[in-house]
Amino acid sequence: MSTSIPPAMARYPSLAGKRVFVTGGGTGIGAAIVEAFAQQSAQVAFVDLAEAESQALVDRITAAGHTPPWWQLCDVRDVAALQQSIAQAVQELGDFSTAVNNVARDDRHTMESVTPEYWDERMAVNQRPAFFTIQSLVPGMKRLGGGSVINLGSTGWQTKGAGFPCYAVAKSSVNGLTRGLAKSLGEHRIRINTVSPGWVMTERQIKLWLDAEGEKSLHQNQCLPDKLQALDIARMVLFLASDESAMCTAQEFTVDAGWS
Repeated sequence: MSTSIPPAMARYPSLAGKRVFVTGGGTGIGAAIVEAFAQQSAQVAFVDLAEAESQALVDRITAAGHTPPWWQLCDVRDVAALQQSIAQAVQELGDFSTAVNNVARDDRHTMESVTPEYWDERMAVNQRPAFFTIQSLVPGMKRLGGGSVINLGSTGWQTKGAGFPCYAVAKSSVNGLTRGLAKSLGEHRIRINTVSPGWVMTERQIKLWLDAEGEKSLHQNQCLPDKLQALDIARMVLFLASDESAMCTAQEFTVDAGWS
């Protein structure tokens, strides 16, 4: 499914030429974010484990005449590998003004089935990478005189969704990360905010969970009738990376069609 920016999409001149780093940028919401930044004439770098999908995304963006994204295969559960990927991107492209902490997996599980090993693995995907991505990119933002960190949260835990307690714990901590770093980063004109999506109709979500009951739930809970798309999340991310949000920090921006 194409994530091309429609003609009515806002353009942000301040994003042209800016360097943006995205975790989990090869598929789903991350791919929409990568493509949206590329269409704003930004230089995007991303990491992902989905090799074929990531390369197809890069090829599509390049064929459309935009600056080819830099990307690298990386398992973000390996902090050293993530740090190495970021260091290489900085070496090849320069310092990044924007970090988008997108990577996550909302795999279903029960409370009873969780072992210490499973808990650690879930946190290694859904919680830990955000902190170490910020830690790695902030020195460059300081050199640039400012920047924007955008952490992807979730409304799932806020609406008391069941079936993913580890994911709920990890995603609820995103707001703590955002607010806990806002003051210290703000001293360097680095803004940090949370974007919390509702139920976004990515291919994964449609394939695994959008059944008749899911359709009914959307109708009952969303205030708006349209299904939430990955590009809807990318729109908010673009705004928070741009100069138009220059005085926004330590905030949560919810994009869920009115569900929560």
